[in-house]
Amino acid sequence: MADSGMTNQATDSGEFTRPPTGVLAPRRRTRKIRVGKVFIGGDAPISVQSMTNTLTADVNATLQQIAKLTAAGCDIVRVAVPSQDDVDALPAIASRSQIPVVADIHFNPKYVIAAIEAGCAAVRVNPGNIKAFDNKIAEIARSATEHGTGLRIGINAGSLDKRLHRLYETDPAGALVQSALNEARLFEDVGFRDFAISVKHHDPVIMVEAYRRLSQACDYPLHLGVTEAGPAFQGTIKSSVAFGALLAEGIGDTIRVSLSADPVQEVKVGGKILEALNLRPRQFEIVSCPSCGRAQVDVYTLAEQVTEAMKDMTIPIRVAVMGCVVNGPGEAREADLGVASGNGKGQIIVKGKVIKTVPEDAIVETLIEEANKIAADFPEQGTPQVLV
Repeated sequence: MADSGMTNQATDSGEFTRPPTGVLAPRRRTRKIRVGKVFIGGDAPISVQSMTNTLTADVNATLQQIAKLTAAGCDIVRVAVPSQDDVDALPAIASRSQIPVVADIHFNPKYVIAAIEAGCAAVRVNPGNIKAFDNKIAEIARSATEHGTGLRIGINAGSLDKRLHRLYETDPAGALVQSALNEARLFEDVGFRDFAISVKHHDPVIMVEAYRRLSQACDYPLHLGVTEAGPAFQGTIKSSVAFGALLAEGIGDTIRVSLSADPVQEVKVGGKILEALNLRPRQFEIVSCPSCGRAQVDVYTLAEQVTEAMKDMTIPIRVAVMGCVVNGPGEAREADLGVASGNGKGQIIVKGKVIKTVPEDAIVETLIEEANKIAADFPEQGTPQVLV
C-alpha cells in the first residue's frame, strides 16, 4: 500500500496525529523457504542477517558474538567454515545459538554435507570457487532434503565462475545473473528448490541491476547484499542506496549489510534501513535539527545525549529534538515526545501538548523521564502495525 499523501491533522483536543504510512511498493511474491525458525520469502517479514568475525572453531567466542548480534536484532547469523576444525565446532554452535546458523562454505564440497549433518539451519554455497561443485549437486540436494536444510546460492563478483569471465567484461550484472540461474537449474534438475539466491557486487549500480534482472527471471527468495561495501560510513551509504532502490520496488527477502566494522553495526544499519522504509516495526527514532544558523541551543550535543540515553529503548517512540521556533514546535508535536528549544530553555511536548518548560540543562533528564512514562504505558496501547 502506498503512502496516502494525507497531511498531519490536529484532533479536537489539539493533539497532532501522524499521517498513515505504508510501503512504496508491494513485495515481490517469491517462494518461501525455511531457515531454522525463520522463513525467507513469500509473506515472511524481511529478515536481517550478519556474519561472525570470530574463529568458528572457538565455540565460546563465536557463541558470545552471536548473542550480541541476537540482542541487536539479528535474525540469522552466518559463520565461516574454512577448515575441519570449524566443521567440528558446528554442532555445538548450531545447537546452542538462539538464532538460525548458516555455514559459509568455499572451496571444499565435503564441508557442505558436513555442515548440513551438523545441524546448521542453512548452508551458503559459492559455486564459483568450489571445485567440481556441479558434480556434487545431487548429493548436496539429497542431504539437504533429508535434514530439512535450506541453501543459499551465493554468487559474488570476486569469485565468479571462470566460464563467465568473458561475459562479465561486457555485462557484469548479466554474468552474475547467468551464474545464479545456471546453478539454480542444476538444483531444479534434481528436484530441489529450497534455496535463496544472492548476486552481490561492490558497485551498488551493478548490484541493483543484477537483482532487478534476477527478480524478473525467477521466483526464488533473494538475499540482498553489497559485498565489500567498505568501512562503516562508506558501507552504510552504499548499502542504504542499493537496498533502498530495490526494497522500494518490492525486491528483496533478507538483507546483510557488509561493513568493515563490528558486525553489530551491520545489524543496526540493516534494521534501520527496513524501519525507514516501513518494512519493519519502528523502534526508537530521533528527529533532530540539521546544521542551521537559527538554532538557539547546542542541538548537536543535545541530540547525541538523547540518542545515547535512549539507545536501548525498544518501543516505537519518536523523539524530536529541535533547536528553534521555525520547525521546532510542529515537529515536536508530531512526535510522541519532543522539545522545542530556545533562549536557554525548552518546551517539553508529549503527544502534541506542551506539559512544561525546563532550563536547557534539564532537557535531557526530563525527556528521559517522559520517555520512561510512555514506555511503561505502552503495553496497554497495543502493538503498532506496519502496513505491507
